[in-house]
Amino acid sequence: MITYKKSGVDIKLADKFTEFLQKKSKAIGGFAGLMPVKETRNEYSIVASTDGVGTKLKLAFLLDRHDTIGIDLVAMCVNDLVCCGARPMLFLDYYATGKLDLARSKKIIAGIMEGCRQGESVLLGGETAEMPGFYQKGEYDLAGFSVGIVKNSELLDGRKVRPGDALVGLPSTGFHSNGFSLVRKVLDDRKLLKEYAKTLLTPTKIYVKDVNRLRAALRRQGHDVLALSHITGSGIPGNLPRVLPKNMGAVVDTGAWQVPAIMREIQELGDIPEADMWDSFNMGIGMIAAMRPAAVKTALRTLKGARLIGEVVKGKNEVVLK
Repeated sequence: MITYKKSGVDIKLADKFTEFLQKKSKAIGGFAGLMPVKETRNEYSIVASTDGVGTKLKLAFLLDRHDTIGIDLVAMCVNDLVCCGARPMLFLDYYATGKLDLARSKKIIAGIMEGCRQGESVLLGGETAEMPGFYQKGEYDLAGFSVGIVKNSELLDGRKVRPGDALVGLPSTGFHSNGFSLVRKVLDDRKLLKEYAKTLLTPTKIYVKDVNRLRAALRRQGHDVLALSHITGSGIPGNLPRVLPKNMGAVVDTGAWQVPAIMREIQELGDIPEADMWDSFNMGIGMIAAMRPAAVKTALRTLKGARLIGEVVKGKNEVVLK
């Protein structure tokens, strides 16, 4: 039996560190950081988010495939940004490697540019660091920084969510960029890893355009999204409560959609407990939108693959999986 903790990742410890950071700065919290702009009489806030690609990079190294990893980088940042209701505006990248390979570097940047196109952002600049002796041959690291803006009256912070509100799930394209330490632990054999690597390298879905379409469609009907949760590491149980009021939780019907076959294959190969699957992966749902029940039909018509997956309930700030 293989668990996420045995693969080297301690989610609970990471949560404790996040709690420590939040105590140090009141501005930290949620999926992105917000700073009111005084020059706009606090009508608008600047929103910022940063992230990386994680150990999914190891698969890119293994296959020597670097054209989509930049999409993952942008996705992990802008998907967090839109959870606040923000409009992404600009993106910065940090690319570090032991020795610069021009052909490979061009592929990485091409992926970042494509991610910016999908994420409706301008690649404003970045940093390329050549650090001899610091990285293994052929390896590199990536980090990204997304900045956007939101009108404070349109901010999504979960305050309008109430018991009985519907939860609509938007499909993922696979594992996205989370849980790969566990995936790699399961596929420890190099040949087995290569067999699955192409599927595993499917880039993370960027939800910016989908969220814009959804909000526009709902507003035409007199509704709007009330909260958005980006389902990343720690899965639905760890991410959905972050956008719900402290006295509310959620019930999620796990039979409302089909879990990607690749996830069940990985589970079987590694004998991963069901609870660990839900705590480690998105399980096929990459973003969850909370809305009034009357808005659900419009949401399902607007976005292909969207599913009604549950509802908000009064009680503990946790998710019950049915």
